[in-house]
Amino acid sequence: MSSFRVTERSIATNVLSGLQGNLSRLADIQQRLATGKQISKPADSPTGTVAAMQIRSDLSTTKQHSRNAADGAAWLGAADGALSSVNTQVQRVRELIIAGMSSARGGSTESREAFASEIDQLHASAIGVANTKYLDRPIFGGTTASPVAFDGTGTYQGDQGAVQRTVGDNTKVQVAIPGDAVFGTGPNQLFTVMADIADHMRTDPSALSDDLDRLGVATATMMSAQSTVGARYNQVTQMQQAADDKAMSLTAQLSE
Repeated sequence: MSSFRVTERSIATNVLSGLQGNLSRLADIQQRLATGKQISKPADSPTGTVAAMQIRSDLSTTKQHSRNAADGAAWLGAADGALSSVNTQVQRVRELIIAGMSSARGGSTESREAFASEIDQLHASAIGVANTKYLDRPIFGGTTASPVAFDGTGTYQGDQGAVQRTVGDNTKVQVAIPGDAVFGTGPNQLFTVMADIADHMRTDPSALSDDLDRLGVATATMMSAQSTVGARYNQVTQMQQAADDKAMSLTAQLSE
């Protein structure tokens, strides 16, 4: 039989080793209490560290989607407001055409001149609204570097570039519609029609009936564009809510 000799030194060594282990564990607990973090360094939990890094990456992407959606909603909200304003002005032009047609059958030249002057003002005002900006960019100008979407005569100065925002995984939404798709092109372009109406009000009232039809075509184009803007606005606000909800869930996972 063999015997083992336990010396005072070995006992002291074992006790010291135990104390050091306890101190180390106590330091870890104090670190977690002080920082509120279960993992302070990769060595604390390699598996947990990998999971936390992935969650942080997903959370960062999700928050960016939410910001993109908020920006897109601002673009689309500005467009919707502008189109509502132009539509109000167009309805007034329609009323003036009808009044001018009645005046042509028995009214005075002075009254038609007054109607034409008001249409001129509405024409200039509508162009101003069509040049509405968001973040110093014309919202109906596409991706143009021009400071305006339309010049003073109503001629389109923008391009066909698409302004898009990524609002979810593999989900992009176009947040701006080029001005020629909103206000039309050619002889039925809204601003061309308005200018012709003012001219015909003064010089050829018999052409106002055709102008009324052309105004209807231009209005239909604009209203269709506004419907598209509304649908996209709903989409981006829904995606923003989804991103915010996902961010809350990921934050909870990261906390755990």
